[in-house]
Amino acid sequence: MKGRVELGASKRWVVKIGSALLTDEGRGLDRAAIAGWVEQIARLRQAEREVVLVSSGSVAEGMSRLGLSERPRAVHELQAAAAVGQMGLVQTYESEFQRHGLHTAQVLLTHDDLSDRNRYLNARSTIRTLLGLGVIPVVNENDTVAVEEIRLGDNDTLGALVANLVEADLLVILTDQQGLFDSDPRRNPDAALIEEGAAGDAALEAMAGDSGGSLGRGGMQTKVLAAARAARSGAATVIVSGREERVLLRVAAGESVGTLLHPAQELMAARKQWLAGQLQVRGRVVLDTGAVRVLREQGRSLLPVGITAVEGRFMRGELVECVDNEGVGVARGLANYSAEEVNRIKREPSDRIEQILGYVDEPEFIHRDNLVLS
Repeated sequence: MKGRVELGASKRWVVKIGSALLTDEGRGLDRAAIAGWVEQIARLRQAEREVVLVSSGSVAEGMSRLGLSERPRAVHELQAAAAVGQMGLVQTYESEFQRHGLHTAQVLLTHDDLSDRNRYLNARSTIRTLLGLGVIPVVNENDTVAVEEIRLGDNDTLGALVANLVEADLLVILTDQQGLFDSDPRRNPDAALIEEGAAGDAALEAMAGDSGGSLGRGGMQTKVLAAARAARSGAATVIVSGREERVLLRVAAGESVGTLLHPAQELMAARKQWLAGQLQVRGRVVLDTGAVRVLREQGRSLLPVGITAVEGRFMRGELVECVDNEGVGVARGLANYSAEEVNRIKREPSDRIEQILGYVDEPEFIHRDNLVLS
């Protein structure tokens, strides 16, 4: 189990900022506060951290721009408010990050994007590419088209799903509370802050209650549940007040702020377990002896050149079993290409994929992060 100092120094973070913080309790975007968080994220980037920003606030900012005092109830009204508010969010983030010489990219997702394996891989590839280019991805739920999400969803959950998506080491949820307390601090002045705990602990979920603010959909309970979701891929979660001075830099320094919720398993062990147990195998590929050796002994990705035969019908993003020429299982993982496409590029070097298919999604058939040995 990693301590605060080790987690603070970890490479890949997802930072989620809630609506109440971003909009100063509904009074419009708090640009001074946003500038402060952006400056901290810029400093994290200078320290070679990769940061994905999950931002709430589109509905709340739209309400402010449209002069609405109460959150709309009808889905189409919520979607309209989100469409208006998204403009303000994007403009503000872009201008603030530009002050620090950083580019941003808007990424709009729904829960369906992250449950469909093909769209999951597309989103994962895009965000990982953006991070490699030094860009700050700004992720928000696609509220203008989502239905169930905008009615029942919350960006705490989205933050956890994005942490799963990019294999983040740490999810930081910035909220308007100092962290998780053993009782509601708004009603009990003697409530004590829980400094550390285990993600998925039912006792902590019970302490969190189920109340949410008028602007966002998530209360403290959604944050605790989000930590449990993030832990499925091995990410730790810090729930902390975004109003604390230099809060992100203090987390990075390993300071004991907010509530730290530890995962039960380390990053890759949890992810491999998910791949091994949660998906149904859709097809098989037969590997040559060189590919078998590379997978078993070197832990590398599976390239098309090492594939000699394809069995079954599978699509991009589905789980495929890899076997040796005797039919013995070697590994399983998420396919970057369909069975039809693999039949065309098998035994070929990766630099020939685009010439053969007319496009290239990934140089690997299965990336090592999406592959588990049998």
